[in-house]
Amino acid sequence: MIERQAWLGFNLVAGIGPVRTRQLLERFGSLADAWQASPEALSAAADVDARTLQNFVEVRRRVDLDRELARIDQLGVSLITWQDEEYPSLLAELRAIDEAPPLLYSRGSLTTADESALAVVGTRKATPYGLQVTQQFARKLAARRLTIVSGLARGIDTEAHRAALEVDGRTIAVLPGGIDVVFPPQNRALAEQIAHHGALVTSFPLGTQAESKNFPPRNALISGLARGVLVTEASVDSGAMLTVTAATRHGRDVFAVPGNITAHNSAGVNQLIRDGAVMVMEAQDVLDVLKPGTSAPPAGAAESLPDLDGDEKAVFALLSDEPIHIDDITRQCAMPVARISSALTLLELKGLARQVAQSTYVRTSKVR
Repeated sequence: MIERQAWLGFNLVAGIGPVRTRQLLERFGSLADAWQASPEALSAAADVDARTLQNFVEVRRRVDLDRELARIDQLGVSLITWQDEEYPSLLAELRAIDEAPPLLYSRGSLTTADESALAVVGTRKATPYGLQVTQQFARKLAARRLTIVSGLARGIDTEAHRAALEVDGRTIAVLPGGIDVVFPPQNRALAEQIAHHGALVTSFPLGTQAESKNFPPRNALISGLARGVLVTEASVDSGAMLTVTAATRHGRDVFAVPGNITAHNSAGVNQLIRDGAVMVMEAQDVLDVLKPGTSAPPAGAAESLPDLDGDEKAVFALLSDEPIHIDDITRQCAMPVARISSALTLLELKGLARQVAQSTYVRTSKVR
C-alpha cells in the first residue's frame, strides 16, 4: 500500500472529508497506515459513524486501487493531495476551517501563477448584457495575468472561460462531477481547450455524475481557488449565490457588476451591492482591490492582426468592447449592407469580431 493509493481510497469513501482525514493523519501518521487499520481502530481515531465505517469496509473490499490509479493515469489526470507541493496555496489556507478538499483530480496544470486568480460566476440564462460584461471583464483581467476560475456551466461561466482563452490567459474549470464527466456535455470542446491553457479540477471521484447535491461543494471549491469572486449577472436564486456564500466564509472579496433594477437577472447582483459587495464598473476596479503582483499582459497577448482587406479594416475600426448594431455600422461605413455583413463574417472567422446579440457585434481582437 502506497500513500497515493490510500488518499485515493479514502476519497472514494462517502463520509470521509477534511475533518476525518485530518483526524486520521493525526492518529496514524499516514493514510496508508489508516487504510490498513481495523474498522474499530478507524472508528476510534476519527469518530467515524457506523454508516461511514460500513462505506469504508465496502470500498476497501470492492475497489482495486491499482486499477483505479491506472485509469487515472491513462486519462492524463493528476492526483493532488494536501501533502503535495502542487496543492493550490489559496485552497491550502482553508484547511484551518476544514474547507479544503483532501484530494483534487486535475487535468492540465496548476501553477504558482494561479495564486492570482479571480472567480467569475453568474446565471446560466445570461442576457446579451450579461455576456458582454462578462467577456469584457474576463478578457481584460486574464490579459493582466489573473487566472479566471469558473464552473464550465452554460451562460456566464462559459463566457468567462472563453474570454480568458481569447487572450491566451489561464483559466480553471471546476467540475460538479468526475474529471471524466464533462458537464454540460456541450462544453467538451471548451473543456479540452481549458485543459491546455489551465486546468480542469474536481474533488469528486471518476465517474461521478453532475447531481444537484454536488453543486454546493463545487461552488465552494471555485471560491477556494480564487482571491475574489466577481458576479457579472445573477438573479437572487442563481447558483452563483452559493459561490458568494462560500466566498464570505472564506474571507474572499466579492465584486458585483450592477444591472438594470427592473431586470430579473440583475436582482441578485444588485442585492449583493446593497449588502456590501464591491461594485465594479471596469476591470481596473477589481485590480485596485486585489492588487495582483504584476499588471503586464501575458506572453502572446499582443499579436499582430492578420491581413485584412479594405472592407474588413473599415468595419473592424468601428468595433470595440461596446456592442454595435450592423445598422449603425452601415450608417458610418457608407457601404452596402451586404459587404458589411460579409466583412463581419470574415472577421468572426479570424477571431476578431463576435456576435453578442442579433446583428450586434463587439471586437474580440487580442490587439488593444
